[in-house]
Amino acid sequence: MSQKPEKGDPSFFQRFFSLKQSSTTKKPSKLMYIGILLAAGVIFMVFSNSLTTSMNSGGLLKSASKETSAPPVSQDVPAFSSKKTTTMTGYEERYEEELKDILDQVRGVSKVKVIVNLDATESKIYEKNSVTKSQTTNETDREGGTRKVEDSSTDEQLVIVRSGEQEKPVVVKTEKPKVRGVLVVAKGADNIEVKKSIIEAVTRALDIPSHRVAVLAKKG
Repeated sequence: MSQKPEKGDPSFFQRFFSLKQSSTTKKPSKLMYIGILLAAGVIFMVFSNSLTTSMNSGGLLKSASKETSAPPVSQDVPAFSSKKTTTMTGYEERYEEELKDILDQVRGVSKVKVIVNLDATESKIYEKNSVTKSQTTNETDREGGTRKVEDSSTDEQLVIVRSGEQEKPVVVKTEKPKVRGVLVVAKGADNIEVKKSIIEAVTRALDIPSHRVAVLAKKG
């Protein structure tokens, strides 16, 4: 008794197509067409699945490469990396440097150290338009006496000029900050004449009275 070939047998399709070739005189049956279509469908499905898998794996690799090539996170910069100098401190340092340069050139004076103490920062005086209004009223009391009452008021407004898109007040002049006191420590200041020369130089340079200047002799 002959065994019926199973569909899982690898020679099933070979026998199927050999029977088709041998029966040239017979007309192909519907079963044969169905088998051909099924085989083509299986091949197409296998090919599609393999193509989709390769594309997905490629997309994952691209995503991974993009993630690894991301730019590094910027580091925090210290907020207090430098200290700015105020206007008053800038004036004090400039006065101290200029006085030191002058006193170093005085005969008998050397190794000078100067400290300047200012009262405030520079002050600016602005241009103003003043409008003064005055009114005089004559009043009479019950006894027949008269008196004159004068009332006046002044309205001041800053003069503003336009510079590009900004508006700025007009500055008439800028006054330097007032000096409260000066301390000078120098070698040779123990000599009375040298000390007088130092005081005179400082008072004339800064236009301050002599009682605001202290001069001390440097040891060594």
